[in-house]
Amino acid sequence: MLEISDLCVEVAGQPVLHDINLSLGEGELHVLLGPNGSGKSSLLATILGLPGYRITRGEIRFDGAPLRDLSLQERAELGIGMAFQRPPSMGGVSVSAFAAALGASDILESEAAALDLSDFVTRDMNVGFSGGEIKRWEILKLFLQDPRLMLFDEPESGVDLEHVSAIGQAIRRITRSNDRKGRPRAGLVITHTGLILNYVEADRAHIMKGGRLLHSGEPEALFRHIQSHGYTVPAAA
Repeated sequence: MLEISDLCVEVAGQPVLHDINLSLGEGELHVLLGPNGSGKSSLLATILGLPGYRITRGEIRFDGAPLRDLSLQERAELGIGMAFQRPPSMGGVSVSAFAAALGASDILESEAAALDLSDFVTRDMNVGFSGGEIKRWEILKLFLQDPRLMLFDEPESGVDLEHVSAIGQAIRRITRSNDRKGRPRAGLVITHTGLILNYVEADRAHIMKGGRLLHSGEPEALFRHIQSHGYTVPAAA
């Protein structure tokens, strides 16, 4: 579904990503591990097409088609969605009105309940939400938007353990399901704590540092290595 080849990216003239190669197949969930400032969020922003991220070499393909010349809106219309780490507040736009605009009012109640957000559906989006509530709302937003490729920017950061479990279960459920047209989905989760690995069933994990993908491997084994040796390439690699 997603194919990244020899990708180099700069922001304000400064290189932030170097020679990134990554493939994500239908139905797969990958986890991107790395310290703060390693380029993880920059990679997601480039895939989504956020302003300021300029590809200087390489390409990104979604379902075989290049994304380079497409706007953020065009990429969203293709089926790419993101749960942001720090989304804006939207006063005057309630959660229920947002769901109605997406034609997703029928699933709002059940999905909000699964994320312990039933009391939030009449409130304005992110207005007065705590950090953990914002993270849960971002996951609920993806259920409402119904994308095929889902990008999760540190979904467990700032969330209490009880709700990390709910977020992990929701990520696992949505990435392993089909969209409303019956097409398989896929997901890419970035994290520096690795805590989310306790609650999702990732197919592949990648270490990122200094804007480069250093190594890919089995998620649990790779995280154990990181816990003991930091963000380094395993000796047996």
